[in-house]
Amino acid sequence: MPNESHPFSDEIHIEQLEVSARIGVPEQERASPQRLSVSISFWPYQQTRDVTDKIDQTVNYSAVAEEAKSFVRDQSVNLIETLADRLATHLLKTFPIQKVAVEVRKFALEDAKYVSATVTRAASVG
Repeated sequence: MPNESHPFSDEIHIEQLEVSARIGVPEQERASPQRLSVSISFWPYQQTRDVTDKIDQTVNYSAVAEEAKSFVRDQSVNLIETLADRLATHLLKTFPIQKVAVEVRKFALEDAKYVSATVTRAASVG
């Protein structure tokens, strides 16, 4: 059915947002913030066709980016998986979005471009 509503159909994506966080298993690795790259895809509750070209009717991606940078900066965790999960959960609680995917990239291995962890979370219904 062409007129059927499709949840998660309209996506906004932020690619490779530069952030810094204290992250790593050894304490000396967490001693100072290190550069990370975060990509975020999110699906607002409001569909694009309903926003009438007004920023206040959608989720402002600049606000999402600033919130993500601020949140990550305040974290001190061992694993990129933990950071990705916490950021995804935080964004779901902070913005009117129904689903979010977060990829955190860490540049920890000399012989690899990066290591990443990706999580996808959806808002609780009810």
